Amino acid sequence: MHARDWFLVFIGFFLPPIPVLVKRGVLSADFWINILLCILGFLPGLLHSFYIISKYPYHQGYAALGGDGHDNRDYGATIG
Repeated sequence: MHARDWFLVFIGFFLPPIPVLVKRGVLSADFWINILLCILGFLPGLLHSFYIISKYPYHQGYAALGGDGHDNRDYGATIG
């Protein structure tokens, strides 16, 4: 797991919807499910947050941060 994912685990321990917001975005069903689970009880929301963090490991762009999810390593490379 990447260091940024470990940071999200730490944040998620106190506020479980925040890592889900970062990983999936505000308009995703996962975010609203996590909000509902947190209202019903802290532990279900926490477990769902940890599940989302492990299912969607770190990559360059996240939905909530404006990333398009594409890897830009070849940006500007010449062909040939």
